Amino acid sequence: MAKNKGARIIISLECTTCRIKDSSEKRRSGVFRYSTNKNRKNTPSRLELKKFCPNCNSHVIFKEIK
Repeated sequence: MAKNKGARIIISLECTTCRIKDSSEKRRSGVFRYSTNKNRKNTPSRLELKKFCPNCNSHVIFKEIK
């Protein structure tokens, strides 16, 4: 018998400034992502956190992607 998923799901957070390809202040090319958990019942909307991006070498907003 299969178990249900429950309230906690794994999500990916993507850097908002790494999406811009013409940024000359970046250390490397590409997009940086974090993975984390979130409770679906407490936060049904998309998550936004301010975290450190090693590509941009600064603290920027990371948004949830599917």
